[in-house]
Amino acid sequence: MQDDVRLLSEEDLALIHALQLQPRASWSVLGWALDVDPVTVARRWSRLATRGEAWISLSPGPRLFDQICLAFIEIDCALGSAAAVAGALNRHPHMLTIERTVSGHDILATVATRELAAMSRYTLDHLPAIKGVTAVRARIVTHMFTEAGRWRIDALAPGQRARLTAATKSAPPGRDVRQVTPPDRAVLAHLAQDGRASYQALATALKTSASTVKRRIDQLTGLGLLSFRCDFARPLGGWPVAATFWARVAPADLPDLGHALIRLPETRNCAAISGPSNLMLQVNLHSVTDVLRFETHLAAAHPNLDIIERVITMRHEKLLGRLLDHHGRTIGTVPPDIWAEPRGDL
Repeated sequence: MQDDVRLLSEEDLALIHALQLQPRASWSVLGWALDVDPVTVARRWSRLATRGEAWISLSPGPRLFDQICLAFIEIDCALGSAAAVAGALNRHPHMLTIERTVSGHDILATVATRELAAMSRYTLDHLPAIKGVTAVRARIVTHMFTEAGRWRIDALAPGQRARLTAATKSAPPGRDVRQVTPPDRAVLAHLAQDGRASYQALATALKTSASTVKRRIDQLTGLGLLSFRCDFARPLGGWPVAATFWARVAPADLPDLGHALIRLPETRNCAAISGPSNLMLQVNLHSVTDVLRFETHLAAAHPNLDIIERVITMRHEKLLGRLLDHHGRTIGTVPPDIWAEPRGDL
């Protein structure tokens, strides 16, 4: 990756928005939507990916949350040790996202395990034993209203969006019993490195057939267990501020309010959680001054929402398995493996 820093152009953002809508679309489809030659689109993406400014990641499907345990973990560190702790946690495959914050805690992490018992072992036994960690507080997700894979920037014209917005498959009614299998996990590990990897490339790496790989991916996406997302260096694309709001609302109002909040264009993650605050909202914003504007809007639009705490992220160390530099560019990958037994000595 080059060391120079540049802001993303309007053409870059248009391509990123297109890939947010269709992360694995062909260059021909993307070129048709953007009114650009497919070769030009492929070249632009290659430049973005090479510089670490944009990438295609795996994203949890809505049904996966029925099968796993997800938590937002607040971690306190000894004075001067937060960077070392974050560096150690980066290697953990259960640590999906790691944010350095300025608030009552040093690190805010998004953690996933295969079940509550595994989350208990990880948060009660492994994390407190890491050198420099002084306190660990877990807020278990009881319902995920939306996750960041559904967040969109506004860089395409309506006509361009219409070309790319195809009817998406909804998860089948009821609860499907299919679990993510070891062969599925092998496919996911390779897709975590490159979400646009071709079926043939995946088949070659896994020593199987392209049709087998395609069938597994189609099954996982069709059942709502897996989806894809396009991420990018947000500070370079005009979204340098990430904020987390912890709020309290009457339990009876929680479903309606949660679904109202996910319609806001700023919303990245929204979840019902355990603890004194029963709602968590994470947003992307253009500036620090937008934090007050956004909170004021929330208070006016939803008077039944009581915001207990607001936290600004100083730096993302990791985003859904991708290690980031200080400008938000990807510099490496630790493929998530939430089904493995948690360890604290990696």
